[in-house]
Amino acid sequence: MISLRYEAHYGQRVVAAFTERPANIDAMFRAARVRDANALALIAAERRMTYGELDQTVDRMAGNLAQLGIAKGDRVALLLGNNPVFVEASLACARLGAIQVPINVRQRRAENEYVLAHSGAVALIHEAELASELPEPSSVPSLRHRFAVNGAAIGSRPYDALLAPTSPPPKIALHEDEPACILYTSGTTGQPKGAILTHFGLIHTCLNYEQAMALGSAERAMLAVPASHVTGIAAIILTMIRVGGCTVMMPAFKARTFLELMAAERVTFTLIVPAMYNLCLLDPEFARFDLSSWQGGGYGGAPMPIATIERLARELPNLKLYNAYGATETTSPVTLLSPDQAVARADTVGKELPGADIRVMDEEGREVPPGSPGELWIAGPMVVPGYWNNPEATATNFTGGYWRSGDIGSIDRDGYVRVFDRKKDMINRGGYKVYTAEVENLLNHHPAVIEAAVVGRPDPVLGERVQAFIVARDASASETEIRAFCAARLSDYKVPDRVVFLNQPLPRNANGKVLKGTLRQML
Repeated sequence: MISLRYEAHYGQRVVAAFTERPANIDAMFRAARVRDANALALIAAERRMTYGELDQTVDRMAGNLAQLGIAKGDRVALLLGNNPVFVEASLACARLGAIQVPINVRQRRAENEYVLAHSGAVALIHEAELASELPEPSSVPSLRHRFAVNGAAIGSRPYDALLAPTSPPPKIALHEDEPACILYTSGTTGQPKGAILTHFGLIHTCLNYEQAMALGSAERAMLAVPASHVTGIAAIILTMIRVGGCTVMMPAFKARTFLELMAAERVTFTLIVPAMYNLCLLDPEFARFDLSSWQGGGYGGAPMPIATIERLARELPNLKLYNAYGATETTSPVTLLSPDQAVARADTVGKELPGADIRVMDEEGREVPPGSPGELWIAGPMVVPGYWNNPEATATNFTGGYWRSGDIGSIDRDGYVRVFDRKKDMINRGGYKVYTAEVENLLNHHPAVIEAAVVGRPDPVLGERVQAFIVARDASASETEIRAFCAARLSDYKVPDRVVFLNQPLPRNANGKVLKGTLRQML
């Protein structure tokens, strides 16, 4: 039975919180180890790690980080793919009270430099093959320690140095309102913002996943999305720790590899984006894989086509589909659409999860009647307290404890939430968020570009692709050159898939604002 009570948090908010919950992430992990130290915690290729073995590794790593002077509140950046080191490092940070800063491995040097400098990271654990995308030491003076995983890198010590025998880490007093993680979200004004995910918020998300999806210790959850994403951290890794289940890690999503692993490891649960489900169904040999163990499938980030839902129901009758809606700032889901409503209510994202409080507001900050459209304002224990080292963004995006999502939606009289438009100008490319302003800002730095605008181009598999419209100074600019310019400075999924050169100015309204609707019509 779910029990909630109102509590004061972050000094200024009152939220409905779960009465019974772990004190912090490390306490949640220790509880899983006590329940069954021999249970499998991680599977990665041929490697198997039990909760007891993972606990020992985490303790050694936390001890070695402490010996380096890394303490509660210090930031430790993780530029890591989907491998066990990410989990080990995340839990070691939680044990020390340090704050992890996950970084997407697809980011380029300039993006990494900004995140490392802005967060004030004192240590970095990175994939050796990504050493070329690291900033020069002089540009990030706070970064005192670098460790390379899966190879050697100049200026970095081997990751194994953090696993050497050492003294146990110091015991710390850690309040659940303190930061556990800083996740940088793509910036609508060119620079990303660091959302502060707390122990309190992450634990509530884990409890919501556990209860809403009826997850237990027998679960094997596939990590097919990036570990550095809020879905990877909260929905898969930490939720499996909460229930004492096992995380099965694949380095990167490929439909055939995903299907092979799901069958071989008897995976029971995963949360992926609709494009991934579609890619699996496009595999000509889909039917030959034994996916009978797959009981729960979450999705989010984009609508799931009815045709996809219906085919999954035919092909995988045991699979229950859950549509989750949320964001990094809400530590992911605040609503969930139950499997029995997947078709009947497919135009909604379900109802509020326990503790979530969603209001639909007009431009004057007044709540609108049921069924009427407005901006979704979201409050609750899962909503972050603000952005790291960015009081201006915090003040702009939060009002009275509510996060102003920028999503336009409605709530009907039955409590079902609908989302009509995604955040302003955002492109959803296969589940990866691309803010058009970031790409436009870069394009405008190209010497041949007079002005540029970026919109989403519909795509049957990925949902959307990145489409750029450019007004050039002369005919010397080419699509190949523009894409290469972007590829050297942006994550690969942000690079325009297509570039159209216009022989007239971008369409604008009377206020000078680019009419992106007109550009979309041109597609």
